Amino acid sequence: MNYTHSIFIPALVLILASCSPVKVVVDNKKDPDFSVFKTFSFQSWQDDSEEIFSEADKKLLRDSFISEFERRGFQYVTSTGDMQVSIYVVVNEETAFSGYNDYVGGRSGAYTLYQGGWGYGYQGNTSKQRGQLVGTLVMNIYSGSSKNQIWQAIATGAVNKNATNRDKTIPQTVSTIMRRFPVNPE
Repeated sequence: MNYTHSIFIPALVLILASCSPVKVVVDNKKDPDFSVFKTFSFQSWQDDSEEIFSEADKKLLRDSFISEFERRGFQYVTSTGDMQVSIYVVVNEETAFSGYNDYVGGRSGAYTLYQGGWGYGYQGNTSKQRGQLVGTLVMNIYSGSSKNQIWQAIATGAVNKNATNRDKTIPQTVSTIMRRFPVNPE
């Protein structure tokens, strides 16, 4: 089985692993007037989304965003809305290294004048390597009329391949992303 297919099947969990926080960064430089926007729609998924998401995962993610936008007074439309939302997901495997040296001993079996004579010591070196899937969700919002980007959020978090509670973690993560949106819930 293709390695990328086996790690991407549950990749929607990338947004939030149960014990790992999601880091969200937003682009606030544009600061548009959101009061002129009344409706929103979604752009099509990325080309390789079939390898990353199941249809159920796509629906859960989209429904979570719809709920959050509607809480802020925007109406979802299937055709071109005043705002167009683009969702793009990337999953990477990262390797983390850690090491520890306890610096005890370090003498050899030879006589050393400055170390107090004969003797053996020990020096404990420990190193570990672990791999972890890290997912990044990029949400861009474009003006429906001008096609200019008006807001962007990037969420990064660990992917839990074995998570079974996606129906809870995905809406929580989308809520975390939308807390940074300039329009507060009504």
